[in-house]
Order: sequence, then structure tokens, then C-alpha cells
Amino acid sequence: MIKLLASDIDGTIIDKDNQISPYNIEAIKKLNNTNINFTLCTGKTYFMIKNFCKQINAGYGIFGNGTQIVDLKTGKEIIRNDLKSEDINFCIDVANKNNLYIHIYTDNKIISQGNLKYMAYRNYKLYKENMEFEIVEDLKEYIRLNNPSVLKLIISGENDLKNIKQEILQNKNLSVMQIKKYNQYKDKIINKEYEYLDVIPQSINKYNSLKQLCNYLNISNDEIMAIGDNINDIDMIEHAGIGVAIGGSYDEVIKKASYITKNSVKDGGFAEAVYKFIKF
Repeated sequence: MIKLLASDIDGTIIDKDNQISPYNIEAIKKLNNTNINFTLCTGKTYFMIKNFCKQINAGYGIFGNGTQIVDLKTGKEIIRNDLKSEDINFCIDVANKNNLYIHIYTDNKIISQGNLKYMAYRNYKLYKENMEFEIVEDLKEYIRLNNPSVLKLIISGENDLKNIKQEILQNKNLSVMQIKKYNQYKDKIINKEYEYLDVIPQSINKYNSLKQLCNYLNISNDEIMAIGDNINDIDMIEHAGIGVAIGGSYDEVIKKASYITKNSVKDGGFAEAVYKFIKF
């Protein structure tokens, strides 16, 4: 029996054009009339998509790939894991040495070293009404002067970042996810191909935070259904009682799923999974 449905957002509920299929909307409405804990699991921070959370009436949210857990019914922050200043500075040094683009996320602000590019520019186009965007010349100096509470940082570029990932992982306080947005995964919002490293504290990821939420709610792994499409969804899909990959997901995700939807996100893959495993 499913007691918690954990779902990614981009590529799972929302398509590459930032649209939601009417099938997904209808499935969410039906889901919200059950006792199932509908939980959003996303790399985005809470303030970025606060309005979206209200729109679809989800019960809980795991944000920043696990750095925040929020009770969306009350707005209460259940768990928070910030990056330490020394670890942020370590990443800035790596990015500067390799001439890569870097930006950071606080609760309500995205701070970019240099003009907005890649994910920062994408987020500006999508969430400029929800977040503040600040451009600084020297991010280390900004950190020193302001000591912001940073939930995550992103390093971006147009070449293979595998070696940069390994360099960052030499810092044992950090966890790194490498995402490639090429070919069919091209960023259609800004019409750009690139890849990026999503950097958060060590041992923090969607699945580990999902486990913490389930402990909080007294729910077991077997009672979880997890749906996603991207690399950062793999752990929760692999370990959930029912793990679903949306049609068109990354190959690495499909290999770990117990069910793969026939429909893509655009055609209501999320709704397909909901109707297959949940009886209304």
C-alpha cells in the first residue's frame, strides 16, 4: 500500500517547455483527495517554486536535492543542510582556476559570479518573480562580507566536467552530481547545450532526505512510490517500493526503475504511473 508518493518536477511533472500536461494536472487533483503524502523532490530551492507548490497542493517538499525538507501545509522547515563557507570557497577556487561559471543559492536569492548564464539564466527566465538575482564580480569576497546561508552551488561549462567533479570530491565535505544537457536533453528554455555540477553537503541527496521524511512520518520504504527522470532521481527510484522512470528519462534512470512509463512527460507519463499503481 502506497503511503507516500515522491515525485521529481522538471521532466517528470513539467515538460521541457515548462508546461504541465492536463493528464498530470488531473492525476494530481485525484491524488490530493487521498491520504497519500504527495511529496515533491527537486533540485530547486523552496522559494523558487513556492507558488507552484501551492498550485498543486503538495503536502511535503524536498528541495535543493535534499538540503531542505519543508511541510508545505504549514511552511515549517523540517530539516536544513547548508554548505559551509570554507567549502564554498574551495569550489569557487576550483571554478576560477578552470575558468568555469559558478553561482550559489540562498533561500530567496541566486548570486552569480559574472553575468547570468546556463542554469542561472534559465532560472532567471523562469523564476525572476520569485527570486532575487544578484551579479557580483568576486563571489569569495561576497561570501566574506555577507556570510550568506547557502543551500547549494552550481558550476557550469560547455566541456566535460568529469575531472572537475573528481577534483571537488577531494573535499570530503561535499557531494557532487554531474548533469549533461546535450542532444535530446538540451535546455530548451535558454536554447543552450551545457553541463553542470550540482554541489551540496556530503551524504545529502534526494533519497537520504526522503528517508528522513519517511522516518518523521513513520513510513517504510515499501510504502514509497518514487517517480523521476534525471540522474539525481536514481537513488530514490532504486530504493523505493515502486520506482518509476518517465518515458524518455536518462538511460541510467531507466535501468534502475521497476516501471517505465510508455508516455513521456509531455503526454502525461506521471499520470500514467499514478493510475497504474494507485486505486481511486
